[in-house]
Amino acid sequence: MKLRLNRKNTIGLIFFLAFVISTSLIFQFEERFTTENWKSNHTTRYKMVDDLIESQLLIGKTSEEVIEILGHPSTTRYKKSELFVYNIGKEPSFFEVQPDRLVVIFVDNKVDLVSLAVE
Repeated sequence: MKLRLNRKNTIGLIFFLAFVISTSLIFQFEERFTTENWKSNHTTRYKMVDDLIESQLLIGKTSEEVIEILGHPSTTRYKKSELFVYNIGKEPSFFEVQPDRLVVIFVDNKVDLVSLAVE
């Protein structure tokens, strides 16, 4: 018995396969955040930063808790709110790219925002 797909089913199958392949490639090149990897692999933090931001792990934490999770920041600034900046390394690219930084902003000594910033 031969299985024949009509045009709509063929297009649907192609889109489904493209989705599965792209999703698996994203998971292959993105690493899950762990404190141990973050502290030991300073130049490859860019692989974990999306997972860290999306998980909202740091939201509501104190500066002491953030230091326990991420280690000491590369830069600390104080004005109206406290700000920690972490170097995350440079993602491989064919173009010259400015290195990104992870910025952790505190309001009333609690993390309010975690974001990426270009140097």
